[in-house]
Amino acid sequence: MANYRFPDGFKWGSATSAHQVEGGNHNDWTEWEKSPARIAQLKKEGKDPSGFISGKACDSYNRYEEDFDIAKKLNQNIHRFSIEWSRIEPEEGRFDFEAIKHYQCLVKALRDRGIEPMVTLWHFTNPVWFADKGGWLNSKAPGYFTRYAKYVVDNLKSEVGLWITFNEAFTVYAGHTKLNATWPSRGKGIFNFLKMRKNIAKAHILAYQSIKDSYKNVPSGQALHNGMSHNVMIGITENNVYVPDTKVFWTTWARRKYKNFRNFYFFKDNAPYYDFIGLNYYHMSRKPAFSKKNEIVSKQEFMKEVNWEIYPEGMYHVLKDLSKFKKPIYITENGIADESDQLREKFIKDHLYWVWRAIQDGVDVRGYLYWSLLDNFEWAEGFRPRFGLVEVDYATLERKIRPSAYEYGKICLTNQL
Repeated sequence: MANYRFPDGFKWGSATSAHQVEGGNHNDWTEWEKSPARIAQLKKEGKDPSGFISGKACDSYNRYEEDFDIAKKLNQNIHRFSIEWSRIEPEEGRFDFEAIKHYQCLVKALRDRGIEPMVTLWHFTNPVWFADKGGWLNSKAPGYFTRYAKYVVDNLKSEVGLWITFNEAFTVYAGHTKLNATWPSRGKGIFNFLKMRKNIAKAHILAYQSIKDSYKNVPSGQALHNGMSHNVMIGITENNVYVPDTKVFWTTWARRKYKNFRNFYFFKDNAPYYDFIGLNYYHMSRKPAFSKKNEIVSKQEFMKEVNWEIYPEGMYHVLKDLSKFKKPIYITENGIADESDQLREKFIKDHLYWVWRAIQDGVDVRGYLYWSLLDNFEWAEGFRPRFGLVEVDYATLERKIRPSAYEYGKICLTNQL
């Protein structure tokens, strides 16, 4: 059997996000979860609303050391997590020192276990006060976000060298809130969709400049972990799909236009303002679908818990597409909802093979982070999808490492597939 070895120094880990695992949050999403309109819609669909309220989630706000012990046991050397803005700035302009102290302890817990922290500043949720001001449609939103980002970075920069400003803001969040309104939304419509994208792009650029300035302003002689005052890297993460060509010219033309608009909106125009690309890859998309005939790619297996079409080779193609921007790439999310754990090992290995192939063909991939370390609250889908390397009993909060996690742990340890 062939061994596919990854480059020396390649990073192996997993990812989580604050709202999905912490529990006890109060933000615009928790307000929406409990809103009469949301509950009525779920009941209309024959669903129990209690399965769609995040509540205590995985209680990782209190159990993060237990979770990081598991990550270490699984030989992981990088972990991506997000900061909950609503904890840091619960009221406009008022920062909560106890909240930032918590995240300082969290970062230290990772460092103590030899795990590199990769910190995401925004992962879908907003403070209630920010949402009440119009959220990302407010022209002042970029300034609000940059102020928050500066506070967080100033307090964590001595131990963090990898920052992500936004997670899937352009490809997922904007669409779900402004086009189909299946997520918390104020002001649905194409013009608001475009305005939101523009404001978030501006927020990223301002935050990028602010973070760089924060590291420049480190007092002479202050010790930073591994010299990160010089090596800090700031990126942005997007969810890119593989869009296959067809045998029909016009369908292929339309799909390529769709792909460019969806996958590359930010990257193509803002190259000076990101140091690496975070890629979240899960599935293929057959949009636009003018006809179900004349497809080049045959039907693949579906991720049944979320109805996504699995296509591992697509990982290679999206990586090759992104390589044209000449930036290092971290795969910041890739995973499968698989409660039975019958498909997860194969899913990971199939995708990693195509990551390896892309590296052999010159793509600068620096690391792979599986989504997710834990089963968690999966946004509008609630608690049903089970993406975790670790099974979580939501009644007792007991963690149980799945067999596939141990297989992934072997890859992490040996740096090879």
